[in-house]
Amino acid sequence: MPNCIFCAIVNDHRQAKILYEDTDYLAFEDLHPQAPAHFLVIPKRHIETILDADKETLGNLIHIGVRVARKMGLDKNGFRTVINCKRHAGQSVDHLHVHVMGGRWFSWPPG
Repeated sequence: MPNCIFCAIVNDHRQAKILYEDTDYLAFEDLHPQAPAHFLVIPKRHIETILDADKETLGNLIHIGVRVARKMGLDKNGFRTVINCKRHAGQSVDHLHVHVMGGRWFSWPPG
């Protein structure tokens, strides 16, 4: 997808600190972290929103997020996963992504 920052990261056109990669998925540190630990998990294939994803993709995104969170030690005190869908919910990049954040206290409700 032209002009998609996440597609550019997938295609090595932009630098990112990669935490996990396989043939279909990528996890990397968020460029504007909102917590001491904040990374994103994306499908390499361009999928615009959660509305466009199948259950296998969604399951894999969450599974990879948990795997990386454990590797970072976030399972000890907990972490938050977030999937924003479209502009009103705060989706700023039109490429499906899961935020995984930890290392601080999160209040409820968010926002």
